[in-house]
Order: sequence, then C-alpha cells, then structure tokens
Amino acid sequence: MKVFLAVIASLFISISTAKVHTWQKDMIKTINAKQTSWKAGYNFPLNTSLDDLRGLMGVLPTPDNMKLPLKIHKIKEALPDAFDARTKWSNCTSIQEVRDQGSCGSCWAFGAVEAMSDRHCIHSKGAQKPHISAEDLLSCCWTCGMGCNGGFPSMAWSFWERDGLVTGGQYNTGAGCRPYTIKACDHHVEGKLAPCGAIESTPKCKESCLDGYKSKYTADKHYGSSSYSVRDDVEQIQQEISTNGPVEGAFTVYSDFVTYKSGVYQHTSGSELGGHAIRILGWGTEEGVPYWLVANSWNQDWGDKGFFKILRGKNECGIEGGIVAGLPK
Repeated sequence: MKVFLAVIASLFISISTAKVHTWQKDMIKTINAKQTSWKAGYNFPLNTSLDDLRGLMGVLPTPDNMKLPLKIHKIKEALPDAFDARTKWSNCTSIQEVRDQGSCGSCWAFGAVEAMSDRHCIHSKGAQKPHISAEDLLSCCWTCGMGCNGGFPSMAWSFWERDGLVTGGQYNTGAGCRPYTIKACDHHVEGKLAPCGAIESTPKCKESCLDGYKSKYTADKHYGSSSYSVRDDVEQIQQEISTNGPVEGAFTVYSDFVTYKSGVYQHTSGSELGGHAIRILGWGTEEGVPYWLVANSWNQDWGDKGFFKILRGKNECGIEGGIVAGLPK
C-alpha cells in the first residue's frame, strides 16, 4: 500500500511539474497564432510557476485616503505624434536604465525611484544626476505598504516629498548610500543569473550609508517639492511626461504579458496575476497601433531589452488610470 501511494504521489508531482514547465509554451503558441499586435516568446525560465510571478506584482489597491491630489494641465499646443524621454533628455542617463527588482514585490518602489531619478536630472538641467535608492524607499517607508509583499505607488511619492530618499545603485554595485541588497535574478529563459524564485524578505531600514561613502545619510537625502496624480486622459499624461519627465504608472498584469517580446501589447489570453508598477517614458505608433513606451524592472534580458509597448488610448489593463508623479526640490 505504501509503495502504491508513493507511486501515485510521484505521478502527481510529475504531472504538476509538467504543467509548470509547459504553461509558457502553450501561452506563446496561442498568442502568436492569433496574429495580434505583439509577439510572445520565452522570458522566464521554463520551471517558473505562476505563483512565483504573482509575487512580483506588488501594487496594492490604493485606499481613497492615500490618493494624491489631481494635477490638470492646460493643453496649449498640439502634442507630437511620438515622444521618447531618452531622446529629449539624452544627458540624463537614468532614463536609459532598466533596473532589476529581483524576487521581491517592490515594483511600486522601483517605478517611483526610477522616475524620481529622471526628474532630478531633468529639472536641474543635468546638474544633478542622483540614482535614487529603491532600497531606502522599500525598507524605510512605513506608510507605503508591506515592502516586498506590495505597496502603494502614491505613498512612495508622498514619502519622497516628506522624508526624502538617499541614493543607491543596483544590486552588487556598491554605488551610492544604500544600494539594492536583493540579488538580481533571471527574468529570461537564457539569462546569466539564478532564476527568480519565492519572494524574499524586506530588507531592514538602515538610516546610514555604506562604510566609506562620501556623505552622511541625512546629507544624502533628495526631496520632492510636490506629489500628485495625473488624470486618466491621454493628452494629460502626454503633457505631463513631455513637460516634467517620465511618470510612474500601474496596470493589471495577466499571464500572457510575461511572455512579451515585441510589438504593442494588448491582453490576449491568460489569468490575472496582480497589479504591477512601471515607468512610462514616451509614446508613439507602430503599424497603426498607438502605444505607450514603458520601462519594466525585470532587467534588460526581459522583453525588448527591458522595455515594452502597451496599447495607448483604451486604458489597456488600467494603464492610464494610475499615473502618479511629482516635482523635485
């Protein structure tokens, strides 16, 4: 009887493992057969489970009392058909960068500090080029949520305005006051790193810089002068980006999105995985399909060198309904 049960258990594990290994293959085949506006391919290692991917989706629903004041632009002139912040502010190297959140649901923090870094450079006309620390925001903002288990993008911007954030480079760089301590991981099937896995613990808040860093923790702080949301209107979002720089956005991720390789993403098939925060830096049109240009935080091996395009003007997966930003001091 024990032998029989062991065989059954082994068979069940084999079947479960096979499902884990084949879901991407089935998804890619389905999407590409539909001849949609985008192409799918292998991104994550074959043994990546949907549960592991859900852990990367760290945007929590924002309560009404945490929503930022709405900023409305006066649209004075026609907006360009295409815009890329990397081109307009080419001296701001942070706009070119794709970061890696590792096995942590810290996208809410990454989308924020990436756009903040860009804006410090843009509004200082290149005089300041801080690499704002995701670690500092992730670990020290008690009002932002639950660290690696999710957070509120709006509160990240409020924290920047109220408490300030120090600098910090990516994992294993030793750069800045508080570099990221959660190791980078493979978001690509043929990547060079260890596969992403279960969500790691949130780092402890340390109000001190690395030994030997040039500045003290409080002196290294960079602040915002304002934080706000942008109305879910295409022209309002375009005006904000082209005037002030990249913004943080959030959208609902479905399992087909993680297989994105090129083109303009539209939800085609698959189940909902959760909310994900990103940085929107431009827009354009590809083969007649309008899109937003977006930087992800799953390193440069994922998608189109770490970037993706998503349908613009239809609030695809809620992408136009959760835009937050702010101005630096």
